[in-house]
Amino acid sequence: MSFRIRAATHDDLRHLYEMAKLTGGGFTNLPPDRAALRAKLDRSEKAFTTQTAGAKADELFVLILENAATGEVRGTCQIFTHVGQSHPFYSYRIGTITQHSTQLNRTFRAELLTLTTDLEGCSEVGGLFLHPGERAGGLGMLLARSRYLFIARNRTRFADRILAELRGVIDEAGGSPFWDGLAGRFFGMNFQDADQFNATHGHQFIADLFPKHPIYIAMLSEGARSVIGIPHPSGRAAMRMLESEGFAHEQYIDIFDGGPTMTARTDQVRSIRDAVVAPVVAVESGDGGEALVAAGTLADFRCGYGRVRAVPGGVALDPATAALLNVAPGDAVIHVGRA
Repeated sequence: MSFRIRAATHDDLRHLYEMAKLTGGGFTNLPPDRAALRAKLDRSEKAFTTQTAGAKADELFVLILENAATGEVRGTCQIFTHVGQSHPFYSYRIGTITQHSTQLNRTFRAELLTLTTDLEGCSEVGGLFLHPGERAGGLGMLLARSRYLFIARNRTRFADRILAELRGVIDEAGGSPFWDGLAGRFFGMNFQDADQFNATHGHQFIADLFPKHPIYIAMLSEGARSVIGIPHPSGRAAMRMLESEGFAHEQYIDIFDGGPTMTARTDQVRSIRDAVVAPVVAVESGDGGEALVAAGTLADFRCGYGRVRAVPGGVALDPATAALLNVAPGDAVIHVGRA
């Protein structure tokens, strides 16, 4: 396979913008706004070129999926080191309150939504988008799991807990039933406008206008209640992939569209926990197992599918994998089984 993951550069702005126009809304990390995307690339370039970061640095890394044979850009994903350091990171937490009436001999349990910054300081994987023409052959998995190998190779920059926000249900008109049933009543703007404003201006308006008291879910419209914690149909495969990596939905949801927020302990994410770093001893044809293989750190990071075979003192790569990742004997790679 000739596809590989690499660090994004400013030359990728046009490609990112074209992909952003295909997302269909509700994709805060990839807004169809050139200025916002350029700012992301500025921030990413700074992160890629900073060799040593502070313990709580709020960094963003943007990665690109490209066809190494043609140079075409066909996908992207993002990694945040510590969310909520520059702007508050808000979520709704689903909780339960139990009340009992002795006179009626009845116990009532109600679910509540509480605005919280519990996940502040976590790392985040997000912004994953694969061109519709490439949604086959495992490229979505390559994009998703390459982020974990990047984290493993740059582990000190990331937190001990990691999250992923899944886009919630969006209707055919591009609106959000959850937004319409809750937040939209306090903001006087539709979901598309709020989502765009958040993507380009940050979260401060949430702190200014969102209700601070818990919301009884039973008081929301049926349409809003029915989508709480439900991923967009296009995100169901992503949710299964996250679950296979060890992420779980621990009752946090997105404040805009009600989509589920998945969390995990960073070192227990399967692709991080099971990854192996080894020197390349030989480049030769053989019967190695299929794996995700990555080389380099920071701006030199690149990742792709290949065949890896354990040999005394390290690993052997097939010539195609070595060429794809531009590695030779003596270089170090990190790899994890494709299955």
